[in-house]
Amino acid sequence: MRRLCLFVASGLGLGLVAPFAPGTFGSLPGVALAYLTTALALPLQIAVCAVLVLLAVPICGAAERAFGIKDDGRIAADEWMLYPVALIGIPLASLPWWSMVVYFCVVRAVDILKPWPCRGLQALPGGWGVVLDDLVANLYSLAVNWMIAASML
Repeated sequence: MRRLCLFVASGLGLGLVAPFAPGTFGSLPGVALAYLTTALALPLQIAVCAVLVLLAVPICGAAERAFGIKDDGRIAADEWMLYPVALIGIPLASLPWWSMVVYFCVVRAVDILKPWPCRGLQALPGGWGVVLDDLVANLYSLAVNWMIAASML
């Protein structure tokens, strides 16, 4: 069970084998997840995103305990499981393929910059600290991504 948790927490193993930027590599499964969730009706999309957030908390908390490091860089479940939040309601099927590259870069940039109050949320204990900073960062990214999408529609 521990190995499965670490596999999921590390972005399906990508965060463990990445030569650099494990969070970025580990967030790549979120792209597929985002395509799947944006195909859903908006209320269901929001519900799925909420469930993913709630599932990410214990997964990230368990991985943090296993690695023994607060918000270890190899933990990427907070990135890939929450990535769909940054695309809620954006009609990906109606946009060019490269728009996903732009959205991905926006999410990674905001996550790295950690605007207020993201950085402070990392101090929360366990999985909550790992996940909530990314949730807020993804909500910021959602606003930026919607502005980008609006300019392309």
